[in-house]
Amino acid sequence: MSKVYCTSFESKIGHIYIASTDKGVCKISIPREPKKDFFRWLSAHFDDDDVVENKSKNKEIIEQLTRYFNGKLAKFSLPYDQIGTAFQVRVWRELAKIPYGTTITYKQLARRVGVPRGFRAVGTANGSNPLPILVPCHRVVGHDGSLGGYASGVKTKEFLLRLEGAIML
Repeated sequence: MSKVYCTSFESKIGHIYIASTDKGVCKISIPREPKKDFFRWLSAHFDDDDVVENKSKNKEIIEQLTRYFNGKLAKFSLPYDQIGTAFQVRVWRELAKIPYGTTITYKQLARRVGVPRGFRAVGTANGSNPLPILVPCHRVVGHDGSLGGYASGVKTKEFLLRLEGAIML
């Protein structure tokens, strides 16, 4: 099995934990997801002996996230190592296609992944996205334009959408 490189850093939205493999970034834990939950996710997918602290292996993701939070990056250029079910990965790949500064509804996302009546299943997959911000689950809103839920809280979702210009004051 390959190594998993972990680190953390302070961002404009709070403390972020990052994990990556040699294939790419596999997990980002944004504020409100406790450190223990981050490591629980890693333990569910990797042997504990393969998880190592290594900031230099995650230097590029930290730099890109910092540029994003400073309004200087609209598209990430990092490889991902998406770990999930086939359906989840299909939803996450579709999420990655939502352009910066725009939003879609859960219903629209469900249509895009080929399950027009499966907006609840799509919402569940969206909520289990291990790469928030990179795979922009925050760009999905309710059918009435409401922000709905977000793993790191509606205030963080609102901050990200305002940063991107998707919602105004």
